[in-house]
Amino acid sequence: MVSIPKDIMFYRFSLYGFLKNLRLFEPFLILFFLSSGLSYTEIGILYATAEISTNILEIPTGIFADIFGRKKSMLLGFSAYLLSFTIFYFTNIFYMFIVAMILFGLGDAFRSGTHKAMILEYLKIKGISDKKVEYYGATRSASQFGSAINSLIAGVVVFYTGDYHLIFLITLIPYILDFINLATYPPELDREYGKIKIAKQTKRTLKDFKGIFRNKDALKAILNSSIYDSSFKATKDYLQPILKSFALSIPLLILLTPDRRTAVIIGIIYFFLYLLSSYSSKKSYLFVKKFKSISSAINTTYLIGAILIIIAGLSYHALIFSAAIISFILVHILFNVRRPMNVSYVSDKISHRVMASGLSVESQFKMIFSATFAFLIGVLSDHFGVGSALFVIGLIVLLTYPAGRVGEK
Repeated sequence: MVSIPKDIMFYRFSLYGFLKNLRLFEPFLILFFLSSGLSYTEIGILYATAEISTNILEIPTGIFADIFGRKKSMLLGFSAYLLSFTIFYFTNIFYMFIVAMILFGLGDAFRSGTHKAMILEYLKIKGISDKKVEYYGATRSASQFGSAINSLIAGVVVFYTGDYHLIFLITLIPYILDFINLATYPPELDREYGKIKIAKQTKRTLKDFKGIFRNKDALKAILNSSIYDSSFKATKDYLQPILKSFALSIPLLILLTPDRRTAVIIGIIYFFLYLLSSYSSKKSYLFVKKFKSISSAINTTYLIGAILIIIAGLSYHALIFSAAIISFILVHILFNVRRPMNVSYVSDKISHRVMASGLSVESQFKMIFSATFAFLIGVLSDHFGVGSALFVIGLIVLLTYPAGRVGEK
């Protein structure tokens, strides 16, 4: 068994992920939009809006983190989240949803890559950078456990109130607590360069950024990670309408209203899904050992993930809900096995001096693909059904494998 240091910062990093994933709206977000009268195309536009907002702001916020400090970047991001959740609670209008999604995207832009950079900086200070996969996998496990608890709480709230808006209000509580947690991180993780060095640091950051595009191995690693993660991000919430169809098709809980039956099924399924995801993230390093190299593991899981999305789409189209649900659960597990591997692999290709902006480059690619996939799946779902849309996304991921295949050396 691999030993990693579990000091106070390990538990604070884990607490950050646990609280961050207490997003009560996530297991019901698409159902919330559908109940507000939105079409799948409009839902796709909202998802794409968040991704594009993040994409536009990704590089400047990464530079901001490296220059002014990662802690300030994280706190600004969480402030944007809090405002976004507040708007969702008070409104039911599509155009206000767009504003809330832009703020959500701003929060992601400030956060994405920055907290990973703080963890990697901490490991570098402690001299244990060789344990990146194990350490990040363990802290990510806490995040997934938070998602599991989140699913139960969300299911209970929707079951007893039937109010999707209320879950946004309750989400404010863990995010305020996480804001306090981040605000009291030790200063050595902040890496604040100060205003005097802005020009010098910006020049160095942009130099490293350009270097990524001249490095074939680094670029392929980023494409592999971003294409796969984007397909997961764009499709994962479509498990919700599948679970709703499943809940209404089984004779169990027949005395409950359709909304309550859906709340029970979603709460239970998501709870166990995230428990499995938590375990798989924590044991990611064991999965890697079954392959001859980390690159081999990354390539294999890429192909399996694409095939699972295709199977989920075909199964839902054929009304075989159980097969679609199982496929989605496996997709979630595979994503959480892959993520620690990708973080470790990509971080090895990026200068530690500008890790926040370096990882933001990966995130920027991810947002471009995510926005495209999100809009495409929305349009296809309205015209051909959710099952067909999932099939097309999975097929695209499969066909783009040659572009993202990382070297086996």
